[in-house]
Amino acid sequence: MTRFPNILRGVLAATVAILVAFAAQAENAYPNRAVTLLVPYPPGGSADILARIVGSELSKRLGQPVVIDNRGGAGTAIGAKAVAGARPDGYTLLLGTVSSQAINPAMNKVAYDPAKDFTAVSPLASIPFVLVANPTLKIDSVAGLIARAKEQPDGLSYASAGPGTSNHLAGELLASEARIRLLHVPYKGSAPALNDVMAGVVPLMFDLQATTLPYLKSGKLKALAVTSRMRSSLLPEVPTMIESGLTGYEVAAWFGVFAPAGLPASILARLNAEITSILKTPEMKERLHDLGAELESGDPESYTAYVRSESIKWADAIKRYGLAP
Repeated sequence: MTRFPNILRGVLAATVAILVAFAAQAENAYPNRAVTLLVPYPPGGSADILARIVGSELSKRLGQPVVIDNRGGAGTAIGAKAVAGARPDGYTLLLGTVSSQAINPAMNKVAYDPAKDFTAVSPLASIPFVLVANPTLKIDSVAGLIARAKEQPDGLSYASAGPGTSNHLAGELLASEARIRLLHVPYKGSAPALNDVMAGVVPLMFDLQATTLPYLKSGKLKALAVTSRMRSSLLPEVPTMIESGLTGYEVAAWFGVFAPAGLPASILARLNAEITSILKTPEMKERLHDLGAELESGDPESYTAYVRSESIKWADAIKRYGLAP
């Protein structure tokens, strides 16, 4: 009577062993097909540019294509959710940002948990914002902007990449610190928002230095201030928000690579090592510096701790400034 149960147990054990062996083999062979790097913004913005630069080099080192998949919308929540629900096999990665991993989850109801649903793979870079204006706007400084806003409540609007994004929060912090009212006009990404600022549809925007530089040089935009603590070496003539009278105002966007939770340790180590190596090359340092980006690197453990601290910091700030949903 015990013969068949014993046989079934043996078959089950053999099946499990085979599956484990296949999983180990697949893990050791990683990658054996294309890797998708999902960007939670439309094409053309700073996150997209950074993803394509790093993705191109990562493709060479992995020996497989790294496909950029742009899925903008809901302030990065659509793209982030797609990666959170993907298989943790290293073939679906997220170009995560301070918006997707810290700000948006604190401001809005998102269908993912940034702490539980992701594996932090590696930091990439941080970029300060520039408060830019359409040249036709008769304002040349933050002080002038504040004065105009006080004279004409609700008369000034600013564009952002969507609710809960870092450039949205940058505008809300300006309004709170200066005690003025600004009308928020959300878009599905920074690129379409910036296009409308240049077209004169919306007069103001906080956008990343990386994407504003060409338009500042061509005169299609004018810069009022940068959001970093110190002046930018690429825009030395532009004052900081602190110099403009907003003491303590400092906002920067950071970018990193994330995978779904449960990523095997060997694949995590491989990806972190390859990305870190890429960021250390002189060519990459020069290329990203020209975009206004400060390179950052670190191991998965330290990056996980950093992302957690950023989540706490922004959640506290959002509550303090009354921006919580």
